[in-house]
Amino acid sequence: MADEPRPEGAVVLTVLIHSPLASPHKSAPLDRPIGLLHASAMVVGIIIGASIFVQPSEINRHVPTFAGVLSVWGVAGVLTLLGSLVCAELSSVFPQTGGVYVFLKETVATPVGFLWGWAMFWSAHSGIIAASSVILARYVAFFFPLGDTGIRAAAITAILLLSFINYLGVRQGSRLQTAVTLLKVAAIVLLLGMVLVWTRAHPLAVTGTPSPGAVSARDFILGVSAALFAFGGWHMVTYTAGETRDPSRTIPRALWIGSVVVTAAYIALNAAYLNILPLGRVVSSTRVAADAAQVVAGPRGAAAISALVILSAVGVLNGVILAGPRTYFAMAEQGMAFRWLAAIHPRFHTPHRTILVQAVWSSVLVATGTYRALFTRVVYTEWLFFALLTVGLARLRRTPAYAPPYRIWGYPIAPLVFAVAAVTVAVMTIAADPVQAATGLGIVMLGLPVYYIWIAHARH
Repeated sequence: MADEPRPEGAVVLTVLIHSPLASPHKSAPLDRPIGLLHASAMVVGIIIGASIFVQPSEINRHVPTFAGVLSVWGVAGVLTLLGSLVCAELSSVFPQTGGVYVFLKETVATPVGFLWGWAMFWSAHSGIIAASSVILARYVAFFFPLGDTGIRAAAITAILLLSFINYLGVRQGSRLQTAVTLLKVAAIVLLLGMVLVWTRAHPLAVTGTPSPGAVSARDFILGVSAALFAFGGWHMVTYTAGETRDPSRTIPRALWIGSVVVTAAYIALNAAYLNILPLGRVVSSTRVAADAAQVVAGPRGAAAISALVILSAVGVLNGVILAGPRTYFAMAEQGMAFRWLAAIHPRFHTPHRTILVQAVWSSVLVATGTYRALFTRVVYTEWLFFALLTVGLARLRRTPAYAPPYRIWGYPIAPLVFAVAAVTVAVMTIAADPVQAATGLGIVMLGLPVYYIWIAHARH
């Protein structure tokens, strides 16, 4: 019995029982080495992760038409842009380390902010790290035959290695992010170039995608939900506001640039996939980019794309690992997490303890979860909270003498559309797998009693 893995809830309760409660704590200020280039690279680098080289298979399961697939990616891109604009206005008002946690805490309610941080750690953010590391490991398996255990081991190794790099300093992490972002953009350009050359040389060999009939609204929404995972992470640049130069201007501009660039790249890539590979192969593929490259350039082309996808996965993992600990650090500073998590390394000036605990828990999720369960849990958890961001923005707009450095265009229509779409996507995703959703939501909602117990203990 001692060797049996415990469920996630048991791990949560064990940590709560055996850990001392926190109290507000202040540390030395963080450095501010992140400018517009690095911030934009972080947005693009986190969003264009390895999932775009895998996730089309999940989307085509629901939307098996060429026009439908491109529409799904377009809708997901618009929702990402609208969410980015909501975050941009909020980040211009609250340019502090912590991002969405700070926004929800200051504009909705302190318990909601706490619940976001709780959900980030136990489910959403750590789930992104875990799922992205699995994608990386799948492409590593192109070069080295790996079974399921080997893929999990490779994924955990990647998490630990990149966490160590970020442990050494935010400059190392942000510079790595910029360099790898350039490489992943190069991978997309290379793949699109290969496809263009191939289709011109083989105009009659273009596969195309069959159109079996109308796509139901339910399937279209589930397709958008799957696509949103590939767009995930657009908000994470706000977590590093405390380490960004002129964050009130830099972060909104970076969110704009990143969202537009990524949407264009995703639509182009999926058009390329669907013009080369039969639908059945796209749906069954675990490495769709490599399969497409195999068709247009043979084994060497597939190997080249696989290598670049691995670098792309490194980029998204690095960006997510860099961003998350800043929220836990901010919570610890404000007495919403254990005091020892607010420590800044005396030499490297990083929130080193939050980086370590995030690495450990993400590795546990890799060892115990599956890819599909991980990414679906991320989507419905995050987007329920994203809908609440619009509530916070509306409340903020009613504040007397409200004068933010940046204002979202199209208010209140744009945030309202975003909120309705966010709730719809989350509800449909939950309804598609209610048993799995109950587990994920149960972990999230466990944060509410934890918060009130925390507060009651702090008062005594």
